[in-house]
Amino acid sequence: MTLRRVNVVILLLLAVAFLIIVQRNLLNLSDFLHKENPDAGVILPFESEMSPALRPESTRSGEEIPVLITAAEERLGAVVAAMHSVYQNSKANVVFTIVTLNDTVDHLKLWLSETQLKNVKYKIVIFKPELLTGKISKDPQTLEAVKPLTFARFYLPAYIPEAEKAIYLDDDIIVQGDIQELYETNLKPGHAAAFSDDCDSASAKGIVRGAGNQNNYIGFLDFKKVAIKELGMRAKTCSFNPGVIIANLTEWKNQNITQRLEHWMELNTQEDLYSKTLAESITTPPLLIVFYKRHSNIEPMWHVRHLGNTGAGNRYSPQFVKAAKLLHWNGHYKPWGRTSSFSDVWDKWFIPDPTGKFHPVRRHAGDR
Repeated sequence: MTLRRVNVVILLLLAVAFLIIVQRNLLNLSDFLHKENPDAGVILPFESEMSPALRPESTRSGEEIPVLITAAEERLGAVVAAMHSVYQNSKANVVFTIVTLNDTVDHLKLWLSETQLKNVKYKIVIFKPELLTGKISKDPQTLEAVKPLTFARFYLPAYIPEAEKAIYLDDDIIVQGDIQELYETNLKPGHAAAFSDDCDSASAKGIVRGAGNQNNYIGFLDFKKVAIKELGMRAKTCSFNPGVIIANLTEWKNQNITQRLEHWMELNTQEDLYSKTLAESITTPPLLIVFYKRHSNIEPMWHVRHLGNTGAGNRYSPQFVKAAKLLHWNGHYKPWGRTSSFSDVWDKWFIPDPTGKFHPVRRHAGDR
């Protein structure tokens, strides 16, 4: 009887050990699948059949800093320069989410894999333009100005579902400081985002006189429209620039920011709420409405703007530009074009296209 009991105990112990081994193997398999495709099972407003291309070669560790940037085919050189400046000026564990369109993916992956950026951590996701159906005016002139990828910033939590905080960057920027410092910007309780006010001391002097009221709300919204009047916003409130955003994604989701932005996009198609004097922006007005007096501020030197405006960039001294932690060539004149201010600063971070499709336009005799 005693021997039989011993055998039963042994069998029970073996069974327990077997179950523990099976459980561990299942957990390891789950972890492996999660690393291979962390977005699996998540319904996103873009095509997600492509697994994130997280580069295993990088040795950077610590808290991940999610940075979202868009990649349009005709501006891939800008994306590469921006990413290069972020990566080289920080030791932080930066992970890029690159939002693009189907016809750009192969070119982008080649550029990243065959240059100095091969060790950068990134994932590529495909934007679905049909997402904008019913949210953009059918006016032919408006449609011509629409760049679908500019609306990617409206969907930040969907693109980076695992993060609590993230940074959005326009492609026409160069980061000269440590991106971790920007990431650590303090957002006030209840605020879903931080922006740079257009009246801040570092960039206000770059605003071009005579170009309209582009530094306050009346420059972007039609205050004669009933829907705008009913909001009770002050027309002379200082606007902000959404080319750099630090987002609290938890608050963003809790406050239904994406759905609220879409509401104002749809209403604009019906009631034409945007100002006729605005500077070709159809992404800024809904953001101004949703975040009216409900956003934190970015330190001015972390978003020095207007380098792409006529004459505005020339108002900055070379010493000031060198001291700036983030430079933004918002406006018509881009640093990869012929007439931009401080294009030499941008050139330091540009990596030539291995396919030869993209190259900066320059005045000097060496232009191609």
